[in-house]
This record gives sequence, structure tokens and C-alpha cells, in this order.
Amino acid sequence: MQIETELHGAVTVLKPRGPLVTNDAGILREMGSDTIADSMGRMVIDASAIVYLDSNGIEALLDLADELADAGRVLKLCGSNETVREVLEITETSAMFEHFEDVPSAVRSFL
Repeated sequence: MQIETELHGAVTVLKPRGPLVTNDAGILREMGSDTIADSMGRMVIDASAIVYLDSNGIEALLDLADELADAGRVLKLCGSNETVREVLEITETSAMFEHFEDVPSAVRSFL
């Protein structure tokens, strides 16, 4: 899995590409945790290029959401495709995240 990083002012956007499964989930968790520390919690995950995710992918997102919750913040996801949205709804984890249509909307939510 490739994870692109973009800076939008003080907000860091992580964009994983491909399936969010097994080892890749651990890579996202580690990169996300480092980003949270470096950006004071101003992080967005652009899920538009995540084709699907398994339980490890869900767990990685939930771990990042918990880390942000400890700092009084919420993990922001944007661009989730129908498959990702359905998985989060079926597993009843969707409410753990703030959802946005696109990166600009998610970034603006920090203002």
C-alpha cells in the first residue's frame, strides 16, 4: 500500500491507495499516529483510494480515532466509496468518525 501525504495549511491529509488490510493497516496506524503527534491532531484520512478494508483496516482506523479522542478530537474521513461506507455501517463503527465528501470540506472543518 502506498500512502500519500499532503499538507493543507496546518492540516495533514493521508491518502492510502489500495486495500486497507493486514500489514498495510499497521503501516497506516503507525503513520497516522506519527501524523497526529506532528500536527496536533489536525489530520484527515482521504479514503477515496481505499478499495476495501478488512477487520485489520477497521481496527487501524478505530485505533487512530481513539488516539484522537484522547486529545478531544475526532478522526475525519473523506471520499469514502460505497464499499467502505457499508463496511463501517455494518460493523457499527461509522459513528466513530466524521465523514466528509472531499478533502477541502474536511480541511475546512478545522476552522
